[in-house]
Amino acid sequence: MPRTLSNLKRKDLFQTQGFIAHQWVDSTSGSTFEVRNPATLDLLATLPEMNAEDTNQAVQAAYEAFKTFKKTTARQRAQWLRRWYTLCLEHQDDLALILTLENGKPLAEARGEVLYASSFLDWFASEAERTYGEVVPPANPSQRIITIKEPLGVAACLAPWNFPLAMITRKVGAALAAGCTTVWKPAGETPLSALALAVLAQEAGLPAGSINVLTTLNKVNEVGSALCENRLVRKLSFTGSTRVGKLLAQKCSVNLKKLSLELGGNSPFIVFDDAKLETAVDAFLLAKFRNAGQTCITANRVFVQEGIYDRFAAALVERVKDLRVGNGVVEGVTIGPLTHERAVDKAVSHINGSFNSCRYIVEAANLCLWNRCHL
Repeated sequence: MPRTLSNLKRKDLFQTQGFIAHQWVDSTSGSTFEVRNPATLDLLATLPEMNAEDTNQAVQAAYEAFKTFKKTTARQRAQWLRRWYTLCLEHQDDLALILTLENGKPLAEARGEVLYASSFLDWFASEAERTYGEVVPPANPSQRIITIKEPLGVAACLAPWNFPLAMITRKVGAALAAGCTTVWKPAGETPLSALALAVLAQEAGLPAGSINVLTTLNKVNEVGSALCENRLVRKLSFTGSTRVGKLLAQKCSVNLKKLSLELGGNSPFIVFDDAKLETAVDAFLLAKFRNAGQTCITANRVFVQEGIYDRFAAALVERVKDLRVGNGVVEGVTIGPLTHERAVDKAVSHINGSFNSCRYIVEAANLCLWNRCHL
């Protein structure tokens, strides 16, 4: 039987509200949006469609919390992060199930992401206690130059839907370790994972206002603009498309907000004649099919040297035949659904346009068209 939300051991990890100032809240407008399972299109939850007003409330809560949070010791922040890390590991199965239901990736991959996401909390817990300053040799012998590192303030953390757990902890872990308070904006397609993380962060003892979570699907531009334009937000971190990254950079430039961007990938996969065939095929399967090809480092084109081409292509087709496409919560499935209908249309277009030019595409492609949501 496919696993569902009823299989959660901790039901409170499934939250359907935003999180501001240590309170679970609805949107000020009362508007909502739906989160659906991409494998079945079944409704998972209805969440608040938050807007600029909600965003400013979250920023204000984070700003007020920063006044005291910045004074906490590095050791105290490290202890909170380690406790959060431990809780994530304790509830790995529940976090993985929520992730698979809203994102679609197979449970095995989702469990791997929980471990990956948790590792950032462990890492930054250690880094918190290594926030060293420097002693700089002065030009004037009568002077002494010492630098110290201080937290910036409120940090906005914008995460994508393809790794909704790991991209939150990687950003938020760093911010909290440094002494910054945070406002999270998870992707509207996958907000449930971030909300589950917030439950565990709260349980770990992080102070009120140090984490705030905004949920939105249709007001993304409005919420993003509010985060860029609010002067209380001192740092913004975004992982996503190059197009959106450029827009955020433009908006943040108005008040010279510090900005970290991790944008769309462009990843060729190259196989030379002297490559070990099995190693090359294994590497390609990981590079191309992980998370149904929805990663920033997914191989988007393959260059194979002539001498190994036929052997590589034949071996790859045989391995692709072993892949099992389906609902990620079903045991044995290795490729889940694409998250967006537009991604399906694009993939179908690529396949249809390649039948006349690629010798091996027919056998692989026909295996995957079992459902409009899967490819």
